Amino acid sequence: MITRLKLSTIEQGLPKYRSMLAGNDAYVPSSFESIASASGTGSSNTITFSSIPSTYTSLQIRAIVFSATNNSSVRLRFNGDSGNNYSYHQLSGTGSSAYASGVASISGPIVIGPWTGTISNMPLVGIIDIHDYTSTTRNKTVRAISGVNDNTTNDEISLTSGAWLNTNAVTSISLVSTSGNWATTSQFALYGIKGA
Repeated sequence: MITRLKLSTIEQGLPKYRSMLAGNDAYVPSSFESIASASGTGSSNTITFSSIPSTYTSLQIRAIVFSATNNSSVRLRFNGDSGNNYSYHQLSGTGSSAYASGVASISGPIVIGPWTGTISNMPLVGIIDIHDYTSTTRNKTVRAISGVNDNTTNDEISLTSGAWLNTNAVTSISLVSTSGNWATTSQFALYGIKGA
């Protein structure tokens, strides 16, 4: 006897992956797909992801960064554009104070950091979302959250929104250290987010 499974209305529009165990629900693969990853070299302040596929709705970068230099942060650039064609706003807080900043014209938004202490032993960590990156009619928007704690009184968290004032589709992304080279322990991962 063959038992036929009836899919719910929601499941009918999704890829059909079912466990072989009786009673288990349909399995829908993750919305995030790994595209590429990279590590710091110790001799460069730039990590670039190039030839990015145009098959996703959005992109996400997850980073754990170390630098041998104090006062480091991560600046984002698209398609090799290092001109003052970006803007950003940032809210940051430490254990004792909070501050806000914004720049209307800059060579790339600060998306992780800034950090005024040393990060040679403690990483800056961040998640960067890049929306609608394949559009050719809209400027590209970015949002990010980042933080650091060096196990003393130095800690900081930042929320950032940014824009690339250009309607070109994004095909490459560079992450640039504003001070010093990326240590070999720095890790960067690029993910594609599938649409609904």
